[in-house]
Amino acid sequence: MAGLVLAAGGGRRLGGRPKALLDYRGRPLVEHAARVLRDGGCEPVHIVLGAAAETVLARAELAGYDVAVNPDWAAGMGGSLRVGLAALAGSGADAVVVSLVDQPGIGAAAVARVAAASAGRGALAAAAYGGERGHPVLFGADRWADIAASAAGDRGARAYLRCHADALTLVECGDVAEAYDIDTPEDLKRLE
Repeated sequence: MAGLVLAAGGGRRLGGRPKALLDYRGRPLVEHAARVLRDGGCEPVHIVLGAAAETVLARAELAGYDVAVNPDWAAGMGGSLRVGLAALAGSGADAVVVSLVDQPGIGAAAVARVAAASAGRGALAAAAYGGERGHPVLFGADRWADIAASAAGDRGARAYLRCHADALTLVECGDVAEAYDIDTPEDLKRLE
């Protein structure tokens, strides 16, 4: 079970502060997001950077993780998902758990729970909070090419998941995680 952290965003609504570099418990947020995937049972863990990638690489301790850079990060999450899935090709992973760097309320327990829902290379699962689909999401390797083909703009896999809702296993995680995003200056309080 591989892990993939999408951490390329430039933090437009945060005044241009890249989310990967936000301070969380004294370290860059991207370190926390990668560790959560590893602690949840994912190996290898891939990280897609974009905005301020060189600064992130210089400040964050990412040894032991596979890092790819999305040169077109400003076009949205879809491109980062495509870069990440391409980086996983040939990894031997049967599935990947995908998380977003800006959701520190989602920990290893939710990752492990979603990973446990894997049914092999055709799997499709997502965490749910009160019955509503959220992150992380799990994609079996047989689905990666179609997901990458549908990922566009800032939608990532949303369209794919909507079209394949009948195959999607929702895994309730509301008892072990909080699915908030760090999007605005007001949200930064959640990092304290």
